[in-house]
Amino acid sequence: QVQLEESGGRLVQAGDSLRLSCTASGRFSDYAMAWFRQIPGQEREFVATIMRGGRSSYYGNSMKGRVTISRDNALNTLYLQMNSLKFEDTAMYYCAAGRRYDQYDRVSGYDYWGRGTQVTVSS
Repeated sequence: QVQLEESGGRLVQAGDSLRLSCTASGRFSDYAMAWFRQIPGQEREFVATIMRGGRSSYYGNSMKGRVTISRDNALNTLYLQMNSLKFEDTAMYYCAAGRRYDQYDRVSGYDYWGRGTQVTVSS
């Protein structure tokens, strides 16, 4: 059982950097963690995941090379560092916790979700 809350989303300009955070209560270290994003009218899209110990991470294609996922288990916090933001990155960003590692890049791989934080990138 874990509760998740995202923060850090805001309005930024194209080319800017932004760091999102997700604070968890419960057994944070028992779960792989992930970031997804969703544009209105579209399906939720995988951005990145990081395994329980933080040793391995995997990235979706859309933001690969521009984002870094990390976690601090001592602080029960997940991060997403985003750089070189583009207008098309505008979306609601969600953190998630799960244990179905064979579905790490799919919504079905995760059991717990935050409510999201809005990132808006203007030109």
